[in-house]
Amino acid sequence: MSVKASVRLGLTGGIGSGKSTVAALLSKYGAFLIDADAISRAATAPQGAAIKPIEAQFGSTLLTEEGALDREKMRRLVYADVSAKALLEGILHPLVGQEISRQADLAEQQGAVCTVFDIPLLVESRHWRARLQRILVIDCLPTTQIARVAERNNFPVADIQKILKAQASREERLRAADLVLFNDGITMDALAIQVQEIGTQFGL
Repeated sequence: MSVKASVRLGLTGGIGSGKSTVAALLSKYGAFLIDADAISRAATAPQGAAIKPIEAQFGSTLLTEEGALDREKMRRLVYADVSAKALLEGILHPLVGQEISRQADLAEQQGAVCTVFDIPLLVESRHWRARLQRILVIDCLPTTQIARVAERNNFPVADIQKILKAQASREERLRAADLVLFNDGITMDALAIQVQEIGTQFGL
C-alpha cells in the first residue's frame, strides 16, 4: 500500500510577527516541523558545518571565543556591506538547503500528515513556491514588529528598521500567501485556537 504524501506547508512572516510561536503550536498539534533558523544556528555553532568556510572567507574575528559565528558582528557587517551578505548566503544557503531536504525526506518516511517548512526568507527565495503546496503568512503591523523585537532583543529601533527593509515587504508576503494569520492584538489563547483551526485543514 502506498504512503500518502505529506502536505508541505510553508510558514513565514517578518521579524517579530510571532512565526516561531505559530511553528511551535503547529508542531504541538502534530506537524513535522522543519526550522530553517534552527538549522542555520546549528551550522554556525562551534564545529558547525559553516564555521570553517566562514572563517576562511571572513577571518577569525567574526567568530566567538567558543568558535561559533559571532552573530552580532556578522549582523552589523552584512547590513553595512551587501557583498558580505551575498558571501555569507553563499556559504549558508546550500548547507541549510541540504539539511531541509534531508529532514523533508525523513518526514515522508515517517508518514507525516503535514510538514511545516518554517522559512523566514521564504518569499525572498522564490524557488520555494514550486516546492510547497500552501504558504501560511503570519502578519502583524510594522509598529508591532518593532515593539516586539525591541522588547525581545533590546535592539535599537534604527537597527530593527534596517532589518525590516532587508526583508520582503509586508505587501510582498501577503501577495505570496495562501493563508494569512493576523497575529496582532490577540491573546495567546486566541492565537492557539486560530492555529489549531488552520491545522485541521491539513489533517492535524
